This record gives sequence, structure tokens and C-alpha cells, in this order.
Amino acid sequence: MAPNSIHWFRKGLRLHDNPALREAVRGAGTVRCVYFLDPWFAGSSNVGVNRWRFLLQCLEDLDANLRKLNSRLFVIRGQPANVFPRLFKEWKISRLTFEYDSEPFGKERDAAIKKLAMEAGVEVIVKISHTLYDLDKIIELNGGQPPLTYKRFQTLISRLDPPEMPVETLSDSLMGRCVTPVGEDHGDKYGVPSLEELGFDIEGLPTAVWPGGETEALTRIERHLERKAWVANFERPRMNANSLLASPTGLSPYLRFGCLSCRLFYFKLTDLYRKVKKNSSPPLSLYGQLLWREFFYTAATNNPRFDKMEGNPICVRIPWDKNPEALAKWAEAKTGFPWIDAIMTQLRQEGWIHHLARHAVACFLTRGDLWISWEEGMKVFEELLLDADWSVNAGSWMWLSCSSFFQQFFHCYCPVGFGRRTDPNGDFIRRYLPVLRGFPAKFIYDPWNAPESVQAAAKCIIGVHYPKPMVHHAEASRLNIERMKQIYQQLSRYRGLGLLASVPSTNGNGSGGMMAYSPGEQQQPGTNNSSSSHLPGVSGSSVATGNGSGSILLNFDSEEHSGPSGVRQQRVQPLPQQQQQHGYHSVPDTKQTTTSSRLYHEFAVPQHPGLLHTRGGVTGKRERESERDGSGEEDPASCSVHKMQRQSAEMS
Repeated sequence: MAPNSIHWFRKGLRLHDNPALREAVRGAGTVRCVYFLDPWFAGSSNVGVNRWRFLLQCLEDLDANLRKLNSRLFVIRGQPANVFPRLFKEWKISRLTFEYDSEPFGKERDAAIKKLAMEAGVEVIVKISHTLYDLDKIIELNGGQPPLTYKRFQTLISRLDPPEMPVETLSDSLMGRCVTPVGEDHGDKYGVPSLEELGFDIEGLPTAVWPGGETEALTRIERHLERKAWVANFERPRMNANSLLASPTGLSPYLRFGCLSCRLFYFKLTDLYRKVKKNSSPPLSLYGQLLWREFFYTAATNNPRFDKMEGNPICVRIPWDKNPEALAKWAEAKTGFPWIDAIMTQLRQEGWIHHLARHAVACFLTRGDLWISWEEGMKVFEELLLDADWSVNAGSWMWLSCSSFFQQFFHCYCPVGFGRRTDPNGDFIRRYLPVLRGFPAKFIYDPWNAPESVQAAAKCIIGVHYPKPMVHHAEASRLNIERMKQIYQQLSRYRGLGLLASVPSTNGNGSGGMMAYSPGEQQQPGTNNSSSSHLPGVSGSSVATGNGSGSILLNFDSEEHSGPSGVRQQRVQPLPQQQQQHGYHSVPDTKQTTTSSRLYHEFAVPQHPGLLHTRGGVTGKRERESERDGSGEEDPASCSVHKMQRQSAEMS
């Protein structure tokens, strides 16, 4: 007798490349595709309206595509463990299929459902398709532990077989004689709910910048490949102000919800490369945007505490400050730094921000300025970011806060200079902070420095219509770098870790040549900073590379995205003195400067900014070659400032 199947959708909200769905219909008499939606969870979870809207649009699109096959999506209200036993009996089910979930809580949930199915005599078929590889094989190849550097991860996957090819899209011919019983009351019982039904107030909700669904995803991937003008030579276009805006070729939310198969993306990139490069084998770095995602999935799969500091074996325990008021100002775009506030406004309105913008706001919240735990930033991203993913979100925040994976804490992103470098005219700020529209470009990144006459002409008085800066960046960043240095010194001392082998010397100022922006201060003419290589907008100091990967990409957005190099750290030659823009000063010697903690709490000191870089001459040639091996990194000596600026746009 032909089995009656249920295919359980969670992620993987698509009909293309869905091997578990294929198994559901194979030789089956009936198939019902279900998605569980807990109305209580909708009202109480830490997920914002944009993410819920995206999910519901994905479900509506999935239902529409199933209708074309004379099937429907069954949206079930309730918890899977409570509802499945009833469905097994009511629908006389003998086969259950679903996509493998690599995350710890997903594995725990699925084990419980498998047990229920076994007790009901239901066969369970699970297929891997949300990741490129079987993560357990990567861990097994690494001696039973997940690799904790991207370079090691690359080495391991280079020893594995290539990812499996995508399977055929579900079609009438694949459905065969399999049917979906649909009642007349299907819409009432199993229809996709509206946002209002879930309790959301949609008054004033703008049109979605990122429409959800597989149909949109497949349209975007074609645009994504067509519009990559760099593909012919696999070069990356320059970063510019437009890179900060949502692109019609962006893919990250669609990969997160599984509307787009990562394997389809992988092989489309492969085919394109071979077509252009005359069948030469593509380097691993071509897939950087997918492999970083895979790297964090691998690191998290056996670590249920991956999203926590306490009890997380790979996370440095840092005594972050608890400062709800400062956290709220950051989350609500009221920091007084237009660059930071514009980014957080875009995030709240649209559900997406450029990966360099993620770096900027994450550094500001954690180790750069506010000294607030990365866990708090992660929660805000979980609420607002369409592509927020448990493994990738937590991993990114640990990375950016120097809590794991990355220890170059002496690089601090300037909340003024970096934005100014990216968008000198300030159009991004004017778009998301209309109150500042009247400021000239000269003052739009630091309006508190504008004369009263300029503020009056702009019809925006700082401290009245727009807040004053909540923190003195130069002082806060100096203090926080010293805090991080002490933490890593203790780790090195008590754990025998060579974590500080690459910490820069003080160069006479106690800060390793650290450069920082101070509101209202400028570098004095004649100041000699030739020992510190830096790009305007990024504070710099000398450092040996950790794992050959300094800046990370975890979203797949516009045509400026990563080409063959994936994610990398670059080194550049020092800028000529005349190219060093104002807005920077050397941090004073920490031994000579005494500032009470009270001062920093007055300034509220206590979740992806330009590329990280170093001064040449610190790392020897052999070490540099070793770092580049397997990472696709070019010879640092060949990297000019111009080239670095172009490469900083590789993944927007």
C-alpha cells in the first residue's frame, strides 16, 4: 500500500532542491506539507514585525507554488510534539520527512519527534540540505572538535568531496499519483495567518523592502549573477554610499529561511566561474559568503551554549557592564552619533544592514565604546534582522566583540571617520535621519562640532532636536582597549595561551599606536603618526594576523559582494601624511592618564566597519606565506590603499 506522507517545513521553505520533500512524495499515495506556527510564540517571542512579515510571505508563496501542483500548505497552530500524534492518527500517516537541523535545540526537538513517530509506527526520513556539507563529517575529520579558525575550516573541507548537486524541483511529474487531500474549510483551518491575526499592529508599516518567498529568491539569484559586472575577471567593485542600501540582488534573508538553496547558489557560482575561466577549477575563496555561514554552523552544532558567554567553552568571559539605558539608546538610534543612529534606524525600518555597518554598530556597543555584552546586541539583531540565524548571529557577535575566533581587540572602528570615508556627502544619514538633512557634509557626521549658526540654519540644535554624543569615543575606546588587553594578558598567563603574541608594542604612547576619534578634537598639524598605518575611518595598529581572516561576511546582499577571495584581512602601506584626514589623534599614554570610572559611567561607558589591517614588518615573510596558504590571500606587499578600498566592498 502506498504510504501517506507528511513533509514538515521549518527552514527550507522551497520546492527546489528539497531532498526531504522529494522523499515525501516518492511512491506515496498522499502527501501533506505542514508548517507549525504557535500563536502564543508569535506574541511573546523576540522577533520583530519585519521578520514575521517575511516568514508569512514565505509561507504564502510556498502555498501558492504548491497550489500549482494541486497541493496546499497546512499551517498548523500549536507545538509539533503536541500535535503530531493526532495528525499521525487522523491522516493515517506512515512516513514523515524533514530537512536536517544542525542547531542544538533543533536536534533535541527532532529527536523527540522521531521518538513520537517511532511509537506511532511512522518512518522518519531526514535529509541534509540547509548546509553544503555534513557538519559531523567536518568535526570528525578534525578529531571530534569543530574547527575554530576559518583557515582550519577551509583546510578540512578541501579534503571532503564537493557538496552534493541540487535535486530536481518538485513538479507534476515527480508528484506522480501522489495527491493532497484538501477540504473545503482548508483556508479556515490551515491557511496562512495575517500579521493582524498574530496580534501585530500594522498601522503605518511601510512596504517590505525584502519581499519573502522562493519566487522572489529565484528571481534575485539570477539578478545577483547577471549584475555582478566583476564576474568576467572576478574583481570586486568599490564600496560606495549605494552599497549601504538594500539591493534587489541581496540574498541573505532567503538563504536564512531556506527560500534559496545554498547548494543551488554554490553550483551557479561554480558554473559561472568555469564558463568565464574556461573550465578552470574555482578556488574555495569563490564561495566565501557561503563558507562563513558553514563555519559558524559547524562551530555551533554541538554547543547549546553557543549564544551565551557563561558556560560557553569557546567564549572569553569578559566582565561587561550592565547599562540598560545605554543599551536602549543604541537599539533605538539615540546615541548622538549619526553614523551609528542611521544604521540602527535602517535596521529597525527595513530588517537589513550592510555587513560593514554591522561591524560598526557591534564594535560601538561592545568593545569600542559602550562595553555592553555582545549577548545584548545579538538579541536586538535577533529581533530586527531578517537574516538573523542562531548560529551565525551568535558567532558574528562573539567575533566582533573579540570574545571568540578573533582577538585583534586593538582595532577600534571610528563612529565618525568610517562613515565619512564611505559616504563623504552623508546621503545615507540624510535618508535615515531626516532631522539632520540640513547639515552640510562637513558637519553631518559630527554635528555637535557645527557652530550654532550652522545648527540654526539646519533647524536642528544638537541636544534639543538631536541628542549629543552619549560617549566620548576617544576616551572610551582607550579605556576599553586597555580592559581587553588586561583580560587577554590574564588568559595568556593562566592558560598558557599565546594570545598576546601579536599585541603591538606601545610605541611610546601606551596604546600600540592606537588611533581614535575624539568629538571636537582633531589631529594637530605636524603630529607624526607615520608609525601607524591607517585608513580614514578605521583605527589601526601593528599586529600579527590571527587566522588570516580579519573581516567577516555573513550576509549575501548586493553586487558588491565577495568574489573569489571570500573574507580576508588586508594589510596596507601607511597613507602619505597628507592623505591622513583629521578626526584622529593618538590615544594618550594609559600610564600617564588617570580617569576615574565615574567619568566613563557619566558617558555611558560600561550585535557587521572597514577592513582590519596592520602595519607591515610585524609578521615575517614565512608567517605571511603560511597565513595565505589555503586562504586565497594575496601578498600583502602588493596591496595598495586603492586596492584595499576596492576590496572593502567585496561583500555588502
